[in-house]
Amino acid sequence: MELITLVLASFVCLSGIVYYFLRREQQQWSRLGVPTAKNPHLIYGNIRGIFQKEHSCKVLQRLYWEFKGRGLKIGGIMNFFQPAVLVVDPEISKSILVKDFHKFHDRGVFVDSAGDPLSANLFSLQGAEWKAMRTKMSPTFTSGKMKYMFGSVLKVADQLKEYVAENCAKENIELKNILQRFTMDVIGNVAFGVECNSIKNPSSEFRLMGLKANEFDGITFFKLFIGGTYKNFAKKIKLKLIKEDVQNFFMNLVHSTIQYREKNGVRRNDFMDLLIRIKNDGKLSNEANSGGEGITVSEIAAQCFIFFTAGFETSSTTMNFCLYELARNPKIQDRLRREIEESIAMDGGELKYDTLLRMSYLDRVVSETLRKYSAVDNLFRMSNSPYTPEGCDFTIPAGTMFQIPVHSMHHDPDHFPNPQRFDPDRFLPEAVQSRHPFAYLPFGEGPRICVGMRFGQMQTKIGLVTLLRNFRFAPMSETPDRLEFDEKVFVLTPKTGVYLKIEPIGNVIPIERVPKV
Repeated sequence: MELITLVLASFVCLSGIVYYFLRREQQQWSRLGVPTAKNPHLIYGNIRGIFQKEHSCKVLQRLYWEFKGRGLKIGGIMNFFQPAVLVVDPEISKSILVKDFHKFHDRGVFVDSAGDPLSANLFSLQGAEWKAMRTKMSPTFTSGKMKYMFGSVLKVADQLKEYVAENCAKENIELKNILQRFTMDVIGNVAFGVECNSIKNPSSEFRLMGLKANEFDGITFFKLFIGGTYKNFAKKIKLKLIKEDVQNFFMNLVHSTIQYREKNGVRRNDFMDLLIRIKNDGKLSNEANSGGEGITVSEIAAQCFIFFTAGFETSSTTMNFCLYELARNPKIQDRLRREIEESIAMDGGELKYDTLLRMSYLDRVVSETLRKYSAVDNLFRMSNSPYTPEGCDFTIPAGTMFQIPVHSMHHDPDHFPNPQRFDPDRFLPEAVQSRHPFAYLPFGEGPRICVGMRFGQMQTKIGLVTLLRNFRFAPMSETPDRLEFDEKVFVLTPKTGVYLKIEPIGNVIPIERVPKV
């Protein structure tokens, strides 16, 4: 009996200590004088909705409006029992991303180059390691290098056109799936030099591993939390963010590709070729800031991995959302199609990289798509020193996570009136100049702006141009009036399949086969 009493007393005591610790952590913002979100859950903090099948963009949007409704520029929240800061004012976003970048150069993501080599990618690396890798990688994403890869993307776009042409009359094509396979084939081709052929073979191993790499569930979220909050502990327990079979697949693929190319002297107009040149020559040219001090095979694998996993989903969903909106707005679709045909006609019927750059309405349509459906719903940075936000009378301690709710800002009527309306003219020069530049952040901003931005835009626009030249899109009975987002995917993506009525437009010649005049 005494033993049972002792056990119960110990349990109650331990529970009381844990409760006290958690509540004490939640009271940190009050002790510092930082305005905080109301009613945090004891365990989940202010993000409980993520575990109730709700996408994080909606969770952050509620917090955003709670703070903005109280007239605040910034507010304290709890991610589980980790204090974090949600930014409401775009001027503070500017400070974090640009003006005070030296205090916020890291994302606070777990990296273990030895135990989890694919985690040591440009997105996750910190401090000097990030800066060195950024210097090596930046020259591979210049406009010149985009032209270098342009033809490879066109070839895959023609395969997409042929698939849609062959199947749109037979069945209702689910766009989310086929566009994802298109971007997988594009990036697999230019990043790994692999002919994935997932457009015709959706069960290809490359595609299945790509999908598995992007799975986002409660366990993944918890791993990210542990790795970001308790980095030393995570390394001691050998935490792996990347699933072992996924890691083995991509590591072996990169090793074998490099070995084959070097042994046989193979050169291709792709990303892998540029990285092999950096590996062997140290840099891409003799110009300043053109490469750095070489790169290892494991580092190549990590950069190819993040280029693939971050690139295929973001670009495919952007195309998906764009076609959905164009189907619901036929006048915008027709206007865009006219611009596409006129621009290509100016280049003698051939689509070139410079032709894309000249399509100003296409650029506005894509920008508005990214405004309404931002690929990533928030940006995050870890402070490395105490920070006093401009206009605030409190100081936030070093080691705090700052979150910039991009999706919430993009749907704030103070920045974008009637935010649910799809209006590409929001991005006319005079409209852009009239609002705060940091109210629109689809690719981030500052030194850590998305390095693959140009490539992502290029493959998205090539895919859209190819489809709109050859097909007309319209809603059908299965087309939802409003899209819901899949809470299991980190990138903003439709929860269900997207079906549109697809009608061929005459006998249009594939883009790269149009003869030069």
